[in-house]
Amino acid sequence: MIRINLVSGPRNISTALMYSFAQRADTVVLDEPYYAFYLHKTGIEHPGKDEVLKSQSIDEEEVSRKIFGARSPEILFIKNMAHHLEVMDQGFTERVKNVFLIRNPTQILASYSQVISAPTLRDIGVEYQFVLFERLKKMGQTPVVMDSGLILKNPESVLKKLCLLVGIPFMQEMLHWNPGPKDYDGIWAKYWYSNVHKSSGFETQPTSNRSLGAHLNELNDRAQYYYKQLLSFSLQP
Repeated sequence: MIRINLVSGPRNISTALMYSFAQRADTVVLDEPYYAFYLHKTGIEHPGKDEVLKSQSIDEEEVSRKIFGARSPEILFIKNMAHHLEVMDQGFTERVKNVFLIRNPTQILASYSQVISAPTLRDIGVEYQFVLFERLKKMGQTPVVMDSGLILKNPESVLKKLCLLVGIPFMQEMLHWNPGPKDYDGIWAKYWYSNVHKSSGFETQPTSNRSLGAHLNELNDRAQYYYKQLLSFSLQP
């Protein structure tokens, strides 16, 4: 089995990418399987926290056993948030094909702050994405990096390159899905997925150009450094 681990920041097109892979007959997708573990371990407050904790195991090892115990179908696509992985056993990322999904922090922060008013650098995940990317490279891995803005310019081109690099065939079905909630969405979808539920493919959302609050400028400046380092490795359309 090929296990693809998506290492994404929030308010990216990670859910759209999960929907894309879910269109494949040879693939099963998992939506943030370590979310409850993350909430339990960190004690952080998120919308719907109690619902998330009831919907998933808070035991990291139990979740990992299910992921690595599965033997079918051919491909397992695991949508993970970088800040969830940061507090986990780092051995997880050594057993999967890692794909980093990045987005300009200005856009992430402008969107994320609509739900979490005072985000931190950990919340948006980009610093840890950079740290993990560097660690995996030193171990001899060649992680894939994709930028959401570049994907949206030419989804088919970027997805073909992604599939080639992770060793699977591209399928045209990956470019479209039916609008609406999915049975593989996490229970938190009602708080975070309203825009992607309106979509039927990779689409730029009208809210992508919302302005950044002045109180987030310093955080954005710090995040830009890590983003620009990763962007230089991103797949081009």
